[in-house]
Amino acid sequence: MRRRAKCVMVQGTMSGVGKSLLCAALCRIFAQDGWRVAPFKSQNMALNSCVTAEGLEMGRAQAVQARAAGVEPDVRMNPILLKPSSDTGSQVIVHGEVWGQMDAASYFRWKKNLLPDVLAAYDSLAEEYDLVVIEGAGSPAEINLKADDIVNMGLARAVDAPVLLAGDIDRGGVFAQLYGTVALLEEVERARIAGLIINKFRGDAALLRPGLVQLEQLTGKQVLGVVPYLPVDIDDEDSLAPRLSARQTEKALDVVVVRLPHLSNFTDFTPLESHSLLGVRYVADIRALGLPDFVLLPGTKNTMDDLLWLRQSGMEAALLRLHGAGVPILGVCGGYQMLGETVDDPEGTESGRSRSLRGLGLLPVRTVFTGEKTRTRPVAVALAEPFAGARLEGYEIHMGRTESRGAPFCTLEDGRKDGCCRGLVWGTYLHGLFDTGALTERLVQFLCARRGIPATAPPTISHRAYEERQFDALADGVRAALNVDAIYQSMGV
Repeated sequence: MRRRAKCVMVQGTMSGVGKSLLCAALCRIFAQDGWRVAPFKSQNMALNSCVTAEGLEMGRAQAVQARAAGVEPDVRMNPILLKPSSDTGSQVIVHGEVWGQMDAASYFRWKKNLLPDVLAAYDSLAEEYDLVVIEGAGSPAEINLKADDIVNMGLARAVDAPVLLAGDIDRGGVFAQLYGTVALLEEVERARIAGLIINKFRGDAALLRPGLVQLEQLTGKQVLGVVPYLPVDIDDEDSLAPRLSARQTEKALDVVVVRLPHLSNFTDFTPLESHSLLGVRYVADIRALGLPDFVLLPGTKNTMDDLLWLRQSGMEAALLRLHGAGVPILGVCGGYQMLGETVDDPEGTESGRSRSLRGLGLLPVRTVFTGEKTRTRPVAVALAEPFAGARLEGYEIHMGRTESRGAPFCTLEDGRKDGCCRGLVWGTYLHGLFDTGALTERLVQFLCARRGIPATAPPTISHRAYEERQFDALADGVRAALNVDAIYQSMGV
């Protein structure tokens, strides 16, 4: 009979302290040490998702952690996914399937009913793996939300997990973060904390020593390490990540990603950022657009509202001017839909109310939203020039059906055609289209030829190979900073 997995849980003093990357690091460290490891997060709120091999949807953070552990992403690793569609509402996805739209208050009242689903997913993983690395959400000290908690201390209690509490020194006030969080917990919750972690430190860690000693005295908890701000390039959890700020680049080619209000799956463009010739900027203000070499219109959780934002902010007119000036434009998923002639939501499937909007009119396609959600992981070959012949591996995850009267962007392995192209405008539903590196190479060659500059750069490696190197660098940095033996001891390993 297989022994049930041991576990450890990483919680944070707030959102954005680096829990996801710390969990990815622990997954990699434990896998390097010979354990079969699974990540787990009961409830994830993010617009960045992916599709499993079974065609189910899960949070991308746990998919990244699974790859760090060297295992296939599994929807059990993230049984509940909330994809915000407005300031107060989200699409609720349970076990990879859409359950519907809910406002925050309704979900808060209803979420306790999901605890059996959460525990069933966890128990199933615990029967198959040696170790489970659990990620919390937000902070366990959100005392207004502690009732019926299924993601922080409530979950830790349910699965008997020791807790590592992480604080972010890069934001300042890390001692207050950690002490205040511990102080607001109930005694039984404080007893679960196996140690404290200070994350994202820059500078001489010796200068922290007096504060660390006093923090241990005040909290009664050991500081297990000070993790430096590591220069690793690993997918962020969601589109609120700092990397999306508009930034200047010294690279030869200027690529602009339009930063939509409901931008999703921005990691589609991560492989471009690692190329030596491509400078990638995320832009929401038309004054920052300039005259780029290439424009990307990304996916979105709310195509209708973001299309209106394009129109009302002046971004639509600016994109049309760029198109008129000969700047190439590629739309992915929701961006592809917006490049078409019309976007219709007759039943209010996406936005909660029936409406029809004119698109940018750059592609001869029309989109109609339906209640069915497409989730596939196809292999494809690009047909559109200048990308023809590039092999693509990605995933489809979208609401709506698009009817095209133009030439397709690519052909899928089952023979279906995807996307549309016309002139210097392309659209596709395929997320992850740059991951293999083939499309990136063709894009760089195309843009360099237009600029009349040599396409001299090291050969592009696949995103997966690049990601593997980053996982190892992350694990090396975190292993050197943390008392890993103490973490193993807390787990009873």
